Amino acid sequence: MTTQRRLTLFTIGLLIGMTFALTPSNAAPGAATKAKAYFAGGCFWCMEEAFEKVDGVLAVVSGYMGGTVANPTYEQVSAGRTGHAEAVEVTYDPEKVSYQKLLDAFWRNVDPVTPNAQFCDHGSQYRSAVFYATDEEKRLAEASKAAIEQAKQFPVPIVTELVPASTFYQAEDYHQDYYKKNPIRYKYYKFSCGRAQRLEALWGKP
Repeated sequence: MTTQRRLTLFTIGLLIGMTFALTPSNAAPGAATKAKAYFAGGCFWCMEEAFEKVDGVLAVVSGYMGGTVANPTYEQVSAGRTGHAEAVEVTYDPEKVSYQKLLDAFWRNVDPVTPNAQFCDHGSQYRSAVFYATDEEKRLAEASKAAIEQAKQFPVPIVTELVPASTFYQAEDYHQDYYKKNPIRYKYYKFSCGRAQRLEALWGKP
């Protein structure tokens, strides 16, 4: 092998090595950026539907957060014995939708002035809450709440909790995508619960 050929192969090998060194080992070509956010707004079936309509949201999972019992069941949570709230885990693409936009969607889909209840569901397990996971999420959540308060849209205080995220426990399979799997039952529940009517009274027509 000639000296020139050896130098050429060495140069190619060096360039390939530099490429691997500059590429993160966990980066997959075309892999989408993902982030997660956590909210509680009463019935998690309804919050699933609300967030899945937001462009840039990749998935929404129903579950429980904010309590003291590990691996709670729906029966325990719905009885108000665990301290958890029905919550949703929102997986989203930050390049397509910001956390601020998720907050906007959250507020528009909750009753922020009724403590320990949402629409026809009553008890602390149905409280509204933003579960922030970072200082930036906390800052944005506090700013969004302050903006609503400063607008003086409501004659009573906002009682929605802004609290640190804790362990999220995924709800049972039959709760996931309930509004898709059981559309007739879901629509009847949502209508009889007065959710849409109350939201329109609070925020105006969507």
